[in-house]
Amino acid sequence: MGAGTLMGMTRIDKNPDSGARSAVSVRGLVKHYGETKALDGVDLDVREGTVLGVLGPNGAGKTTLVRILSTLITPDAGQATVAGYNVLTQPRQLRRVIGLTGQYASVDEKLPGWENLYMIGRLLDLPRKDARRRADELLERFSLTEAAKRPASTYSGGMRRRLDLAASMIGHPSVLYLDEPTTGLDPRTRNEVWKEVKRMVADGATVLLTTQYMEEAEQLASELTVIDRGKVIASGRIDELKARVGGRTLRIRPVDPLELRPLASLFDELGLTGLAASVVDTETGTVLVPILSDEQLTAVVGAVTARGITIGSISTELPSLDEVFLSLTGHKASAPQDAAPTRAYEEVSA
Repeated sequence: MGAGTLMGMTRIDKNPDSGARSAVSVRGLVKHYGETKALDGVDLDVREGTVLGVLGPNGAGKTTLVRILSTLITPDAGQATVAGYNVLTQPRQLRRVIGLTGQYASVDEKLPGWENLYMIGRLLDLPRKDARRRADELLERFSLTEAAKRPASTYSGGMRRRLDLAASMIGHPSVLYLDEPTTGLDPRTRNEVWKEVKRMVADGATVLLTTQYMEEAEQLASELTVIDRGKVIASGRIDELKARVGGRTLRIRPVDPLELRPLASLFDELGLTGLAASVVDTETGTVLVPILSDEQLTAVVGAVTARGITIGSISTELPSLDEVFLSLTGHKASAPQDAAPTRAYEEVSA
């Protein structure tokens, strides 16, 4: 079955709506490949109608998790429910309410784009009229209408990727898995994909997204789960994870640009415990001061006022998501390439 067709943790209190139902619930998932632990007791929840971003370096176990939740492989231990169905005991029912886009396009290249979508719609028991309408609609949304009658083998890599994404969405899945969905796409096409995902979520779909594009995570995800070496090492809303990394940056712009250097010297003279050296950004006319607490923020602002320096603007910035990823995993985010052993496809559940 094509992957793009049918189909000791530090925990932050990440659920602002304690009454929200989980569309995906995972407890203690374990998966071994020989001596390698692809998953080592993973727990996570995806609230209905939201996007959960799953981040992690290459080989962290993200794709293995997606394959288990889509019934392509079975875990060695643990349990999971998706849209109310048990992944292990109700795989056939589950496959009818999910969509999956894997890391690589898997459409039938001998068929035209429109026929690919129509065929999948019919396999999902859409009436002929609805399958035709849905195929036309998705081709239009992904800018593939002009190529609708051409064999998919003539499509560019980006076009095949868009067709694959359309295939995963044709059945109006209640839960959609997107495993590195925009790998290799140009910025315009990536934005089209993001727009369509947001549209589906607005209509009530739930999305589990694996990605190493931090911008993609910020654009789409309500909450994040970070996996490394098969374990969940952090989870929460994006702002919570940024706060966890520690510290904010205070950006101060004096009205008089000549005050930039004296302002920086003032902060260095304060000698606050743990306060890193300030940085002068001459291009924006600001001084950047790393702060670790509200007490330090109060002390810095008080010192500026006491010195009589007139402030034009002042703001605080949290660390970037790239900095969060590096801090949590010890790795920089890299090009998506998280692939489990190919023999995993031989273990598809009946």
